[in-house]
Amino acid sequence: MPIVRVALDVPLPTLFDYTVDDVVVAGQRVIVPFRNRQLLGVVMECAAGSELASVKIKPVLRILRDCEPISSKLLILLQFCSDYYHYPIGQTVMSSLPARMRADKPISVKHEFHYRLLNSAPHVDHIPKRKTAARNIVATLALHSCTLQQLKTLTASAATQLKWLSEAGWVESFEVNPHEVEPCSHRFANAHKLTNEQQQVVDAVTRASGYCCFLLHGITGSGKTEVYVHLIDRALRAGGQVLLLVPEINLTPQLEHYFLSRFPVATLVSLHSGLSENERLHHWQQAQTGMAQIVLGTRLSVFAELPRLSLIIVDEEHDSSFKQQDGLRYSARDVAIFRANQCGVPIVLGSATPSLESYHNALTGRYAMLKLTGRALADANLPEIKFVYTKQTVMVDGISEVLLREIANRIAKGEQSLLFINRRGYAPVLMCTECGWLSDCKNCAGKMVLHTKDQRLRCHHCGWQIRVPTLCPECGHPELLPVGSGTQRVESILTDRFPDARILRVDRDSTRNKRAWEVMRSKITANEVDIMVGTQMLAKGHDFPALTLVGVLNPDSALYSSDFRAAEKLFAQLMQVSGRAGRADKPGQVLIQTEFPDHPMYLCLQQHDFEGWAASQLAEREMADFPPFAFQAMLRAEGLVEADVYAYLNRAKLAGAKLNHPVEIFGVVPASLARRANYVRAQLLIQANSRRVLQQFLRVWQPGLADLASNKLRCSLDIDPLEF
Repeated sequence: MPIVRVALDVPLPTLFDYTVDDVVVAGQRVIVPFRNRQLLGVVMECAAGSELASVKIKPVLRILRDCEPISSKLLILLQFCSDYYHYPIGQTVMSSLPARMRADKPISVKHEFHYRLLNSAPHVDHIPKRKTAARNIVATLALHSCTLQQLKTLTASAATQLKWLSEAGWVESFEVNPHEVEPCSHRFANAHKLTNEQQQVVDAVTRASGYCCFLLHGITGSGKTEVYVHLIDRALRAGGQVLLLVPEINLTPQLEHYFLSRFPVATLVSLHSGLSENERLHHWQQAQTGMAQIVLGTRLSVFAELPRLSLIIVDEEHDSSFKQQDGLRYSARDVAIFRANQCGVPIVLGSATPSLESYHNALTGRYAMLKLTGRALADANLPEIKFVYTKQTVMVDGISEVLLREIANRIAKGEQSLLFINRRGYAPVLMCTECGWLSDCKNCAGKMVLHTKDQRLRCHHCGWQIRVPTLCPECGHPELLPVGSGTQRVESILTDRFPDARILRVDRDSTRNKRAWEVMRSKITANEVDIMVGTQMLAKGHDFPALTLVGVLNPDSALYSSDFRAAEKLFAQLMQVSGRAGRADKPGQVLIQTEFPDHPMYLCLQQHDFEGWAASQLAEREMADFPPFAFQAMLRAEGLVEADVYAYLNRAKLAGAKLNHPVEIFGVVPASLARRANYVRAQLLIQANSRRVLQQFLRVWQPGLADLASNKLRCSLDIDPLEF
């Protein structure tokens, strides 16, 4: 009988052979027996025979035909990820699929309906003027049929209006064959005239035949999004699909609304963790059938099925959110580049502060460099960046008088200010003034953060929390002092200083509810907020015309980090948040509070000199033999017993040394957070001068690692690690 090789969601680096007595193709989902249970798997290949004895091969129990098979191109992409990131093929395949496709319950395909005008429909002028929404829908349907989602961009009451129009006998719905979606024949809405630089970028990408990786280095406010719009327009008009990757889930609804308004005729779907299981399945299927012409999503959307893929865009390509930090530890940016090469399509990596790896690839000719050096709006200039030397300035609870005066000036002018502090909560630690007790977490090697709203001490690493003690747990002293500042404390200070100001705090705590950030953004855009206090959620991708002042609090801590990428990340973060100021016709100003105003990084930031800063960093990296001049892998282990963790990693180091490969194996060291949730954590770094040499070593070394570890340890191998 024919043999199928099936990927199963088990931590074993192999496929499993089964017999099948029916027609089956690669990519189909099947139910198979595995040990004493039944599992859902994906057929990776069909074969005429097996190396196993026939008596040992079990039959496939059921073939699921409730949805389209996974394409061969996506299976090849997943096999590449499994091989490159040294992660079990079955778990790689399953982690890429929507949750509903990983279950054995039947999947029902949601039919797609369009709406069109009937011959009996009156002219728009004959519809009462008070029915503005209905008039807009009729005017649009007179040009072309639309989905409900597209009509909702015209009016939130589209469903109600369509019901009224249908009952009047003027509009009807009809089912669309997703495989017969026609190219967009109507140009995008609200076309803006491109600057000369923007037009050159669009032309360069459009001229590309087949695969080419472009690094779009555009300063903040240079109009990268408008470039994306024109590139997407050209792709859609040629009948293609576009994949647009963004780093943060909170940016997705904003961009979704924007692109829907610019492409009212195209079908756009989003893919991110904020969707329900049914929503994600439906959007994934729309992409798979070709119905969705634009797919906008976070890192997991890089695995979406796109049969007519013709362009990939990775916005904010430098962002570390594109790197998955558990399970399959893939970089969505790097996987997107492989996928573009696989499909023979151009890919655009956009950023105001490119990662040094991408920037180095552009300098050496591996990528094509494209630049936007001026702001898109003629009246908009880059903000003026100044430093407040905290050792020689009067400070009020961590905020300088200089910054407070500038905030007052902006309030008087009706302009907005943003205070950026990348630490949520009220204070990073609570301290006893008598004995020096600190609010250590009992489970981690970190401190518990003070949250005054609910009077809790909370660990941001493991989630452990307790009520704020009234007396010191060590000595019983009643005076406990919050040390340092978080977003809540800054908000409290500003409320006391500016009691009449409208202050809005934006961090993970204040945006937990599903629509919280959407409501906040609407308030900011409507100029109903005077002062924003926020973390990196506010640092990138937002365009607030009334925002003219950015104050940065406590950025110096990153300069002490042991992570060699810390300065690169800080520069990108400060450049991004500085770019929020002065994006319209009002000049912007940035005040950075620091103890090191003469630090080379700050001086380059002041001059908006990314090239100079990148050149100095690349020179240092080359001298130290760090990426992008070397390639790394990190073996991590964690366990309840410290001796077991270090013994395992030392055994792994010794096993690697015996292989005599031309790689450098460093010593075993504690992780940056040496204990988390009661687990001791340590790591082992491996480095090579070429990617090929590193992969050759890992292919030989990694299979034996499982035999060295005990069941009590959690172990993982991270290729191209970002966290140290």
